[in-house]
Amino acid sequence: MVKLDIMSDPICPWCYIGKANLDRALEQRPDHPFTITWHPFQLNPDMPVGGMNRRDYLESKFGGKDKAVKAYAPVLEHAEKAGIKINLEGIETTPNTLDAHRLIHWAGIEQRQTEVVDALFQAYFVDGRDIGDHDVLADIADISGLDASVILRLLATDEDKKEIVERDAAARGMGVTSVPTFIVASQHAVPGAQPTELWLKVLDDLGNGAAQEA
Repeated sequence: MVKLDIMSDPICPWCYIGKANLDRALEQRPDHPFTITWHPFQLNPDMPVGGMNRRDYLESKFGGKDKAVKAYAPVLEHAEKAGIKINLEGIETTPNTLDAHRLIHWAGIEQRQTEVVDALFQAYFVDGRDIGDHDVLADIADISGLDASVILRLLATDEDKKEIVERDAAARGMGVTSVPTFIVASQHAVPGAQPTELWLKVLDDLGNGAAQEA
């Protein structure tokens, strides 16, 4: 097996697109060698705990409504190519994602990370839900095969907050400055929402290398 470590944030549209492109490659290579682990990287580590109004956030980040619309035009274009929906009009709140990352971490213990990541992307980008809200996160846990009552109790504590912050800092210390960032076999960093074709080439190269070694 080959480790594929993914640094991501569930409110990052390019992470959503990048996962969709990767998924399409994995579907075409069902015998792929990847074992996937998701790692925390907060786009907005200083976001207030309750998040902020999405429109205010975007206009502040990009310098006005027109610039925000222009910045998101390529996002929508690439999302369409990836075969996924992004409902920007439905997103009212830009959340603090620390608790979402805690949920992804706990899901890893139960071998449910990918299910939770998928559900977070769906909840935020399609359904317009506030994934900083504990009840929303508990619902996501439930539909992903986790015990929602346990997750809700954990979210009410500081359990693993320090670890998530430290892992985020460690990624930045490794030189990760944006997400998604994929690390193949603990050696090769692949930044950005790469197209399906690139992942097919990576998988074929890995397969050819394994065949030669055998």
